[in-house]
Amino acid sequence: QEFLTRLVDRYKDHPGLGGYDIWNECNVHEGTCYCGGTLERFRDWLKAKYGSLEALHEAWWRPGLAEWADVVPPRHLQPYSDSIDWLQFRIDNAHAEMAWRRDIIAERDPNHRITAHGIAMTLRRHAPAVCDDWRAASIVDSFGLTWGSSRHGDEPWRQAQAMDLVRSASRGKPWWHAEAYGGPLWLQGNVLGKPRDEGRICYPEDIRYWNLTSYMHGASGTLYLRWRPLLDGVLFGAFGPYGMDGSRTDRSEISTIVARWAQAPEQVDLWKSRPVKGEVGILFVPESQLFLYAQQKNTKLFSDSYEGAYRGFHDNNVQPDFVHIDDIDDWDFLYLPFPVMLTSETASKIKRWVANGGTLVSEGCPAYWGDRAHVGEVQPNLGLDELFGARESYVEFTPDLLDDLEVNVLGAFTWGGSYLQSYKPTTGTAVGWYTDGRVAAVQNDFGKGRTLLIGTMLGRGYTVHDGDRCGEFFGELFALSGKTQLVTRSDPRIRVRIHDGDGGTYLWVANPKRQDIPVRITVNGESKFTRAEAHRGADATVDGRTLALTAPARDVTVLRLR
Repeated sequence: QEFLTRLVDRYKDHPGLGGYDIWNECNVHEGTCYCGGTLERFRDWLKAKYGSLEALHEAWWRPGLAEWADVVPPRHLQPYSDSIDWLQFRIDNAHAEMAWRRDIIAERDPNHRITAHGIAMTLRRHAPAVCDDWRAASIVDSFGLTWGSSRHGDEPWRQAQAMDLVRSASRGKPWWHAEAYGGPLWLQGNVLGKPRDEGRICYPEDIRYWNLTSYMHGASGTLYLRWRPLLDGVLFGAFGPYGMDGSRTDRSEISTIVARWAQAPEQVDLWKSRPVKGEVGILFVPESQLFLYAQQKNTKLFSDSYEGAYRGFHDNNVQPDFVHIDDIDDWDFLYLPFPVMLTSETASKIKRWVANGGTLVSEGCPAYWGDRAHVGEVQPNLGLDELFGARESYVEFTPDLLDDLEVNVLGAFTWGGSYLQSYKPTTGTAVGWYTDGRVAAVQNDFGKGRTLLIGTMLGRGYTVHDGDRCGEFFGELFALSGKTQLVTRSDPRIRVRIHDGDGGTYLWVANPKRQDIPVRITVNGESKFTRAEAHRGADATVDGRTLALTAPARDVTVLRLR
């Protein structure tokens, strides 16, 4: 506390101060921490949750705990209440400390903004590393992320997914690409074996594309973590757009071009408009990841399902947003990946949401494990058999055997994976089958809404098969929303997003490839336009609601619809 107080007092009136970044890359090491202070906090957390040692006995099945001093966190995780409580405590404790830092700084300096940036890893590292972009973003004035394609891969969906996750988690707050890469990355394990053009070398056109892609998905700023590379350590020569001696390079030149374009007076109106709300919400339920990590010591089945579902919609140019369970009332169409553990509170929220008119598509085994990681005797569990209009007739937990699971749903082929659950419809109607004839999917009306339950993990199937033969299926799923797709394009390699707001309506057209691509883009909806004004990239002709252009290689075109 003294350090933070003296820091703020020293710099709060400095003319160069822009604000405070109170948590760099919001995450902690998986083994953190079992010190005495943390143990006391854990016990206090349990007292607040359970109220008494007797209640803890029942929740943990530990009648031998004679006093609170006997309570210690598990050193080896298992799919029981004590492990899940420990994982949740670590998340709560880390973000409580973040809020504590914010409060100290804000009290002594109310005039400067407070920010933080994560690593866009909630879908993979929520349980092991306390990554929670929603939680962290809620504590600060603005949020952001570290992201570099050389580390994570340069497939077109990867950066888009990271940016959409942070945009969604920011819940309307401004957010920025807080650590962007402007140079190569050498000799790191996550780049060895990759081709040169997958971010490893970092060509000027890569920097242009990465920066503009961040803006396309809603980022309001970019910061290079190096202006010139480090000269020491494992990250020697990495990330900076300038040379090792600080001299200009072709990378620094393209960085300057993009920065000057973004800050030019002609773009003032552009930044007054933001990405429109997604066409489908991918529902994030944190307890399923906590359970999977406690059970299997990794989160891959969870992240594969979420990332695959995102890719399925994104590759059809349907805009997916990520939706926290606390925010479902703002949506009418949701996709729920890997829902294997749900609390009774979560299950009740989902049932109420559907009853009030929502449309839910759920992957298999919803709430198989319920409160306290306890398996339900009736499946789907927690009353969700009523929601989905079906009962389980068969189940298999054989993820190593199901990567090639074939499913036909609503007359279309797709891949499943991870687990297999088949059903006997009750009030619902069978609309999908496995190859052996067992019912794989059931559609049901519930209250004012409706559901589609599919007994396996389609997102995992999409990930494992890289979209092969199942790409169009997620486009068919979107039809269940009853909406018309906002934007369609003639070439699937092109990605298009709409920004709208006080500055007008804009199309952002991204071409991730290294060759120019002719494309026709049709804009649906209520916006009226007769011409397209190019703010950068290619000019476009307009015929009715369709635009024609040649999207330049490794670039993003920005068009204002007039």
